[in-house]
Amino acid sequence: MKPVVALVGRPNVGKSTLFNRMTRSRDAIVDDMAGVTRDRHFGEAMWEGRPFVLVDTGGFLSNDADSFAAHIRAQVEMALEDADHVVLVLDGKSGVSYYDRDLVDLLRAKGKPFFCIVNKIDGERHEIALTDFYALGIEEPFPVSAEHGYGFSDFMDALTEDMPLEDEGNDGQPEGPIRVAVVGRPNAGKSSLINRLLGEERMVVSEVAGTTRDSVDSLVEYGGKTYLFVDTAGIRRKGKVTHRVEKYSVIKALQSLERCDVALVLLDASEGVTDQDVRVAGYASDRGCGCIFVCNKWDLMPPEKKDVKRMKEELAMEAKFLGYAPVLTISALTGQRVIKLFPMIDKVYEQYISRVGTSHLNRIIEDATARTEPSLHNGKRIKFYFASQVRTSPPTFALVTNYPDAIHFSYKRYLVNQIREALGLDMTPIRIKFQERSGRTDYSDKRSKPSPELLRKLQAKRRSRKRRNR
Repeated sequence: MKPVVALVGRPNVGKSTLFNRMTRSRDAIVDDMAGVTRDRHFGEAMWEGRPFVLVDTGGFLSNDADSFAAHIRAQVEMALEDADHVVLVLDGKSGVSYYDRDLVDLLRAKGKPFFCIVNKIDGERHEIALTDFYALGIEEPFPVSAEHGYGFSDFMDALTEDMPLEDEGNDGQPEGPIRVAVVGRPNAGKSSLINRLLGEERMVVSEVAGTTRDSVDSLVEYGGKTYLFVDTAGIRRKGKVTHRVEKYSVIKALQSLERCDVALVLLDASEGVTDQDVRVAGYASDRGCGCIFVCNKWDLMPPEKKDVKRMKEELAMEAKFLGYAPVLTISALTGQRVIKLFPMIDKVYEQYISRVGTSHLNRIIEDATARTEPSLHNGKRIKFYFASQVRTSPPTFALVTNYPDAIHFSYKRYLVNQIREALGLDMTPIRIKFQERSGRTDYSDKRSKPSPELLRKLQAKRRSRKRRNR
């Protein structure tokens, strides 16, 4: 699991601005008005090859007339419980507040070490403002400007110093059970399916949507293999999620997708394919795990509507980005075809961790580019020099080319489809990364100039050739 870093501080100190800079995004709303952020906001971040999960929290107020103050405090405390690293953000312009003292006391009571940054410090001449914050008992606050980037690199180096580097070379099958997350809308039958697979009533099942609040792991052995099934809370549309506990449950469900190999996207067949089903499938696709569409409650379908082919066509139309995901119709209540999940999970997982030889991969790319060449870039040909698989889970391939940014997404999709067809990887996501050629210079590009040393060698060779011709 990636380390979790939580940003905490009182309102309007710049946490969301810092969040956007650390994640290199604009996902967090930033405004001069205090209290814009009320709930926790999660994002992916990386610094010098060290990935981590970043959590932005609402402004901390120990006692306030605002009706959201208690809710925000609860969100902050939950973020502190889950965090591996805590960053306390202080305001260098407004100075020390008694809310800052309350927050420092809370962090010390939790017993977690924390980094302290004093934000809105735009240069060395403003670092004198740091002296006021030593009264909080903080040894080394980092002067930072989240908006302009001053001091940001030094702070990030210190924060990520002990974090593990990203694993780019996953060779072979990972140890341990196959991890399977069961996700879907509330009341789709996720807990009923887990109970059926376990053969016991371990999960609380109710007709009331939202019964499951946390992600629960369950080990299942079948056919000599071990599977870790994760029952998750139902994921509703953001506008429908209002209760604090439910929001926390949805976050936990999304985190479960981070650590799974295969996601079972559960649909209520009696209601058909909804927009939220497609949205949940998109969450699984974005996190790069293998996917299986599981149409539950098939026993409730009228006989005239029990058309598996039509269901597959509907899913193919609504979720085109998951065209590789297989579809299975089941009934968790009666056990109909539930047992078929295991061989299907095995097939998806086998492709998910598959590896191909470099020479074979290069032949596939050569044949594909010879059959259909990419479009010209500024009148010049796009060349592919070398291809290799850089990781599994999912299969990820790096293609070295002269113009990586000029390759159209449609041609990238074409290469993915060629790899699928050649390797039989029809049930797993595939990722392609284009990398610029390093080392030798491509002289077909007139903007590329040889070094002076190389130019002298070329001129000497020409002079030598002329002498021999004489």
